Amino acid sequence: MAGSTLASPSVDPAAADEAARAGAVRPAAAFSPARDAWRRFRRHRLAVVSLGVLSIIAFAVVFGPFIWRLAINDIDFAAQLKPPSLAHPFGTDDLGQDILARLISGGRISLAVGLAAMVVAVLVGVLVGATAGMSRGHIDAGLMWLADLFLSLPQLPLLLLVIYLFRDSLKSIFGPEGGVFILIVAVIGGLRWMPVARLVRAQFLSLREKEFVEAARALGASRLRLVVHHILPNALGPVIVAGTIDVANAIIAESTLSFLGLGFPPDIPTWGRVLFDAKDYLDVAPYWALFPGSAIFLAVLSINFIGDGLRDALDPRRVM
Repeated sequence: MAGSTLASPSVDPAAADEAARAGAVRPAAAFSPARDAWRRFRRHRLAVVSLGVLSIIAFAVVFGPFIWRLAINDIDFAAQLKPPSLAHPFGTDDLGQDILARLISGGRISLAVGLAAMVVAVLVGVLVGATAGMSRGHIDAGLMWLADLFLSLPQLPLLLLVIYLFRDSLKSIFGPEGGVFILIVAVIGGLRWMPVARLVRAQFLSLREKEFVEAARALGASRLRLVVHHILPNALGPVIVAGTIDVANAIIAESTLSFLGLGFPPDIPTWGRVLFDAKDYLDVAPYWALFPGSAIFLAVLSINFIGDGLRDALDPRRVM
C-alpha cells in the first residue's frame, strides 16, 4: 500500500485547475450559432436528401453543357420522337432535338428565374416590412393596406395581363431572351413580396421592444443603425425560410407561363416550355412530358423540404 502510494505521480493543483479550465472553455469556444443550426438541419433527413437532390440538379444544369455537348436547337428529322436510348437518354422531340440537352439548358433559365424573382420579392418585402415595423400610425397602416390590396388581386390573370402588355416592348429593348427574363422576374417578384413584408413587419414589431434594442437606443444609435445592426439580423431566419418558398413558387409560375405560351420563345427552352411542346404528343411520346415534369416536381419538392429544414434549424425553440 505504501509502495503504491509513493509510486503514484504527484499532481500540481495549479496545472490541474488550468487543464480543467481549458477543458471547460474549449467546447464553449467551439460553439457557434451557424454550427448549431447546421446540426439541427442535419436531423431533418428529408431536408438533407433534398439538398443532395437539388445539388445534383444544380450541378447538371451548370456543368451539363460541358459534358453533354449536343446543341439544344440541332434539328434532325431522321431522329424524330425517338424513345430514350444511349444516344439520347431522354429521347427526342418532334424535331429530333435532344430532350436532355434542352432540359439542361432550360434548367439554367428556370432556376435563374426562381432565384432572381426570390431576390426581388425578398428585397421589396424586407424594405416594406421594415419600414412598416419601425413606423407608427399612417405609414404602417398605409403599407399594410397596400400589401392587403396586392394579396387580394388574382395573381395569375394579372401576371398573364402584364406579360402580354409589356412583353413585346421589352423584347425590342433587351432582346428576346433578356427582355422576357427581366419582365418575368420583375412581375413574379413584384407579386410575391407581400407575405415577406408581413412577416418582417411582425418580427420588427416584436424585436424593437427587446432589451438589447432599447439599450442601443439609449446609447444614441440612430434608427438606421438599429435596423441594420440590431433588428434585421435577428429577423433574417424567417425571411430565409420564406425566400426558399418563393423560389419554388417562382419556378412554378415561370413554368405555368411557358406552358400557356406566354413565357420564353420556343427556341429558348425552359422546363415549362419543353412541357408545353410535349402536350400534343402524350399518346405517342409520353417520355417527352415525363422528364420536364419530373424536373419541375423534384426541384420544387426539394426546395420546399429544404425550407422546412431551415425553419427547424433557424428556430432553436423547435423540438426535433
